[in-house]
Amino acid sequence: MNMVEPQQTKKAIVTGGAGFIGSHLCQSLVKDGYQVTCVDNFITGSKNNVADLLNEKNFTLIHANVIKKLSEAITDEPVDYIFHLASPASPNELSDKSYMHLPLETMDVNSIGTRRLLRLAKRKNAKFLYASTSEIYGDPTVHPQPESYWGNVNPNGPRSCYDESKRFGEALTMVYVNKMKVDARIVRIFNTYGPKMDSNDGRATVNFIVQAIKGQPITIYGKGSQTRSLCYVDDMVIGLKKAMFMPKTQGEVINLGNPEELTVLALAKKVKKLTNSNSKIVFSNLPVDDPEKRKPDIAKAKKLLNWQPKIKLSQGLEKMIEYFQKQLKNE
Repeated sequence: MNMVEPQQTKKAIVTGGAGFIGSHLCQSLVKDGYQVTCVDNFITGSKNNVADLLNEKNFTLIHANVIKKLSEAITDEPVDYIFHLASPASPNELSDKSYMHLPLETMDVNSIGTRRLLRLAKRKNAKFLYASTSEIYGDPTVHPQPESYWGNVNPNGPRSCYDESKRFGEALTMVYVNKMKVDARIVRIFNTYGPKMDSNDGRATVNFIVQAIKGQPITIYGKGSQTRSLCYVDDMVIGLKKAMFMPKTQGEVINLGNPEELTVLALAKKVKKLTNSNSKIVFSNLPVDDPEKRKPDIAKAKKLLNWQPKIKLSQGLEKMIEYFQKQLKNE
């Protein structure tokens, strides 16, 4: 879905472009006719996620860390759009790719990395999108969560390296909007799922699908009464493009996610049914600071972007299950 029909090929940088959402975004932008530069240091992303783009003439992959000196291939050429998605995002403390395992890297990319990219946006007169997260709301006392809600975040907890660095990245972005007049916007991404997620990601949807396919016990943390709202990745990519390309989005903070809420237990049962799995559902201790509720208020996205999710949960889960069945068969 092309939001803009440029007179000439426009250049877009996607940091974290070899990650889950980033790789889907890169693929969509290339399909739309943009010249895409994917920047990733592969500490959580994978070159496999963009393997099908490597032979595309409008796609360039740069192995680089955005907290360090940016590649001359970026700084010496025109840049029209910067999508800043680089950051560890998994809460799985058992994974070496989680933000709990990479706390300093997470804080650096959302602070130093964000500032470097905002400077680049100002110098190139490029439009900038900062990919924030629903985690900035913490364990919310307001439900559903509108953009006007300031959040209920533990600044010293095990998740704070992610939550607070994302909040700081938002503050940096707004300074550049208000003081430097950079054309930037902030998108708060709620739970997103789909193919190309890491099998060790640690979030409920991945865990349940992998466990169900392997016939392992499906592990629910807590009683399963906590809620999540799941947005399929294709819908999320459309939302990200609309937030960047549509008019009157400069300086805006926009929730993107699916407002259809369900309990974690209901999700586990749905995955079990769709996979025809004999796995038992078991319960374990709830992690510290795990949010009880998560549901976006997307009234602003509907009004400003004419956006809302279209893909039903069962349809999205079936696509994700098919992907992981192939992946696990090849392991």
